[in-house]
Amino acid sequence: MKASYEIIISRWERMCDVDSTSPLLQSSEAFQIYLDSLVNTGNTTAVQAAVERRDALLTAQGITPPPVETPAPAVEKSEDAAPTDAQTTPEPAPAAEKPATKVTESQSIAQAVLAKSSATGARSTISKLWNSSGSTGDESAPIQVVVVEIFLVILSVFFENSGLIKAGPSFSVFEPNPDRPVKFSDVHGVDEAKEVLLTHARPPGTGKTMLAKAVAGEAGVPFFSASGSEFDEMYVGVGAKRVRELFAAARKRQPAIIFIDELDAVGGKRNNRDQQYMKQTLNQLLVEMDGFQGSEGIIVIAATNFPQSLDSALTRPGRFDRHIAVPLPDIRGRVQIIKHHMKGVKIGEGVDPKRLARGTIGFSGADLSNMINLAAIHAAKERAKDVTLQHFEWAIDRIIMGAERKSAFIEPKQKLATAYHEAGHALVCIYTDGAMPLHKVTCIPRGHALGYTSQLPQDDKFSVTYKEMLARLDVSMGGRIAEGLIYGPENITGGASSDIGAASRLARDMVKRLGFSKLGPVDYSEEVSPRIQQEIDEEVTRIIKESESRATEVLTTRLEELHRLAESLVEYETLDGDEVKKVIKGEPIRGLNEVLDEKIHEAEEADASADRSRPLPGR
Repeated sequence: MKASYEIIISRWERMCDVDSTSPLLQSSEAFQIYLDSLVNTGNTTAVQAAVERRDALLTAQGITPPPVETPAPAVEKSEDAAPTDAQTTPEPAPAAEKPATKVTESQSIAQAVLAKSSATGARSTISKLWNSSGSTGDESAPIQVVVVEIFLVILSVFFENSGLIKAGPSFSVFEPNPDRPVKFSDVHGVDEAKEVLLTHARPPGTGKTMLAKAVAGEAGVPFFSASGSEFDEMYVGVGAKRVRELFAAARKRQPAIIFIDELDAVGGKRNNRDQQYMKQTLNQLLVEMDGFQGSEGIIVIAATNFPQSLDSALTRPGRFDRHIAVPLPDIRGRVQIIKHHMKGVKIGEGVDPKRLARGTIGFSGADLSNMINLAAIHAAKERAKDVTLQHFEWAIDRIIMGAERKSAFIEPKQKLATAYHEAGHALVCIYTDGAMPLHKVTCIPRGHALGYTSQLPQDDKFSVTYKEMLARLDVSMGGRIAEGLIYGPENITGGASSDIGAASRLARDMVKRLGFSKLGPVDYSEEVSPRIQQEIDEEVTRIIKESESRATEVLTTRLEELHRLAESLVEYETLDGDEVKKVIKGEPIRGLNEVLDEKIHEAEEADASADRSRPLPGR
């Protein structure tokens, strides 16, 4: 029983340290059980401190339970002494009672607990339950076991339902990956990486996990995989235990390959503020990697998107000492990936993987796989016989710009204002030297935006010049500037919040990391003095203000083109780069009847699809 009381004490005190706002702190029943546990483990002197701590925590939360009136103590009659005939004399008249005193709820509970535990005839909770069961008083009787079990069950149910005691996590045993072996022939776009800590500091989906599987597939050995988050547990020792289990399972099946994805979740740089469980998990991983003998056929591969955040003990020679960058695929790699994922999909005539690769610059392998899947689903919805180029273009726009919200009702005034905003972006993009080429512009709501202007580079970009960064800032400012020119500064909307955020982040990078300001080529990524921080803020503001001035000049000199493009956007809703250039030159583009026929055809197809999917009567 002492161990059970100690568990209760530990859990209560841990709650006070970690989660002092828990509703359980307000429970008088839970507090009484905690005090009972202190008394029954011989820690009676700690009761007063526990009362003061609970009252202080409740007061800090703004909770002040009403005071409890405690009557003056009375002399208790002995419950153990049996009455006799000699005890027939009348009892003396009671003395004048002392007035009741007001104490806090915690103090009242403590007084009751201490009164029960007094040396004169007080008995523990278990003894009361035991005697009430009719026992003869022999503590070795079997009935004691029954009473103890009942008491433990009651405590267990109470604490489990209250959330004070939580069961630890349960995990399955590590087993090799049963999937079909992946070979290097299945991995495209990362030829250099095949020749493994796999790193990539840009968006995920570049194929790090697949490349690790291919290493195991080519070697023909079991592949054990785990994510760094699986070891990140708040329970002390659980993460380290999982690391031991992973390496023990691999040793039993050696030769084998262990792959740890998202290594930064468990292998981040250590500091004195880290919790103990985090240090234990990383330390256990370091010990396991150092414990390999020369005969052990185990290779450990890991992947991360943030190599700069890893602890230096992990990346030193002898551990993860070979770092392989897995970049986004270039145009040749994208062609290979597109061809690979087109297998099993019925592709229509005129679909050229090279053309799709040129229009998907910046796509990762996961993006390209998603593009083909979306195009196939879109073709199936239209009941097309094969997947055409139009289906792929729809899928590309869906990934870049988000899903269209055609059902959203936009008032004509709001639609026109959105058209002017997006037209401002588009015109600044066309007339700014160094800007990325315009791909499409639309005033149809997509995702969380009311409109969208899309740009795509003509070729793969591996670096960005100072001129191109300034052009990005100018294009970002174009939408807001257009609203101000047409509707006045007092009527500018908040629709440019994402543009302002993107411009501010870029300008801050230019100043703090890239050296494109009067502060010079100095890295200010770490903490800086207040004076330097003020100069950084001033430079960021200057760069954005200058960008505003350039965008204003472009749009002010081309107001007629701005009106023309906005009106065309309202009429056609979506225009590609070539159509935008025709509009601003005053040249005709698609006829309105052609657009209407296309919309009517789409509506008829949707209605026909709904009719075909509707069940027949009587079925």
